[in-house]
Amino acid sequence: MKATVLMRQPGRVQEIVGALRRGGRDRLQVISDFDMTLSRFAHNGKRCPSSYNILDNSKIISEECRKELKKLLQHYYPIEIDPLRTTREKLPHMVEWWTKAHDLLCEQKIQKSQIAQVVRESNAMLRDGYKAFFNTLYQNNIPLFIFSAGIGDVLEEIIRQMKVFHPNIHIVSNYMDFDEDGFLQGFKGQLIHTYNKNSSVCENSKYFQQLQGKTNILLLGDSMGDLTMADGVPDVENILKIGFLNDKVEERRDRYMDAYDIVLEKDETLDVVNGLLQQILHQGDCVEMQGL
Repeated sequence: MKATVLMRQPGRVQEIVGALRRGGRDRLQVISDFDMTLSRFAHNGKRCPSSYNILDNSKIISEECRKELKKLLQHYYPIEIDPLRTTREKLPHMVEWWTKAHDLLCEQKIQKSQIAQVVRESNAMLRDGYKAFFNTLYQNNIPLFIFSAGIGDVLEEIIRQMKVFHPNIHIVSNYMDFDEDGFLQGFKGQLIHTYNKNSSVCENSKYFQQLQGKTNILLLGDSMGDLTMADGVPDVENILKIGFLNDKVEERRDRYMDAYDIVLEKDETLDVVNGLLQQILHQGDCVEMQGL
């Protein structure tokens, strides 16, 4: 399947890339979703797991729990991606879904020590080109903020095992809370789901305040809920939003093209993102925008 690069306003994209290029590394920060954005959606026609799926599919979850989690998915996922419902209508359903899933996981006596093994045995994959992406940001001292409604412990472990967990990375996600014996007893802090990835998550504001001067943003996401991830950033000058359209492509294409500056359809790589980074950092030849 050939990946497609779509732009509603190529001229506008060119202007933003020009502004990001003029600002260079000193003004740039990257804000990204994790599941199905930095991680792959599919490989050889088979769906890849999200950070929740990695636990769902693992040996540390009982068959009964797996069935219940699947039921939740079948009920709530169609609501999550329903183009006819507003975000406001979806909100209570998302809170309900995440809360029920967390409660089920807490009944499973999951141990902190099991997470690394579960990730090792999973089919978790980052998108092709991930090494260049993570390493370029680190080498150029560009902060990478990963804002995920997944499970922080799991996605952090994936990045560690891929050997790209650099000090320029800051993650806000649903982190597990273990009791003194190392068993999962709940989740820390504010619940993060698909549709509250915005400035309502208080801990973000401190992080963004420290990055004053980083007023140019490259935002990467795969859902409509990811578009608000930079809401807490003060004094944004330029923002380029890149959306991965992985699923239900035909019915969602128009909405994605209206919302994101660049839409990557059925693209399992970070090639376009890496090409843009090279351009912004003056490290590559000027890439022609038509084909990026």
